[in-house]
Amino acid sequence: MNNPHQHLSALQDIRSMMEKSSRFISLSGLSGIAAGVCALIGAWVSYDYVYGYKDYMMGSYSYERGGNSSLAYDAGMDFSIQLLLNTTLFWIAAATFIAAFISAFVFTWIKSRREGVPIWGKTAQRLMIHVSVPLIAGGLYILKLLHFGTFGLVAPGCLIFYGLALLNGSKFTLSEIKYLGYGQLALGIINLQFTGYGLYFWAAGFGILHILYGGIMWYKYDRNTKTSEA
Repeated sequence: MNNPHQHLSALQDIRSMMEKSSRFISLSGLSGIAAGVCALIGAWVSYDYVYGYKDYMMGSYSYERGGNSSLAYDAGMDFSIQLLLNTTLFWIAAATFIAAFISAFVFTWIKSRREGVPIWGKTAQRLMIHVSVPLIAGGLYILKLLHFGTFGLVAPGCLIFYGLALLNGSKFTLSEIKYLGYGQLALGIINLQFTGYGLYFWAAGFGILHILYGGIMWYKYDRNTKTSEA
């Protein structure tokens, strides 16, 4: 009587081993939630600088511009790398990215250790390569947009290239991530028609969608793991 159950258990073990070797399955739902919270905080801090309530330029650069602090006012102005590094928005964006990356890494590392899966195996390396290509291309494209002062296209550009990166890497991780990619793409394309609301779309994509995705993934995968351990 036990043989059928043993065979079924063996097949499940084989399937699990094959899945672990071909897909990086240690992405934590809490990583998505943490990244989304960081994005929403970053958007909240950026709001006054984006919409002109506070000067987004720092130090002497602020005075050289005669107190005009709105991105809309500076649209079309060429931005050098030095000028970009002297914007408050750049450092807010950098801090938001670093905080989101560290928090996502920590939760993924914890889940990876719990499941006994190496966090930097061959599958994770393939995932990073496929995700990095659209992200690097998008980063170079967005830098050029900033250089020419085309600020209205920055947020949709971020969403579109990030969505493409998720879709490109979805074959190497949990399949649900492709739906997050579709959501980012859709928001980016819609944002192209409403360029004055980039920060709202950015917060919706990187903030709300990440939190929703992370919550679903936690409920579907991480919650069951903790229950079985208990």
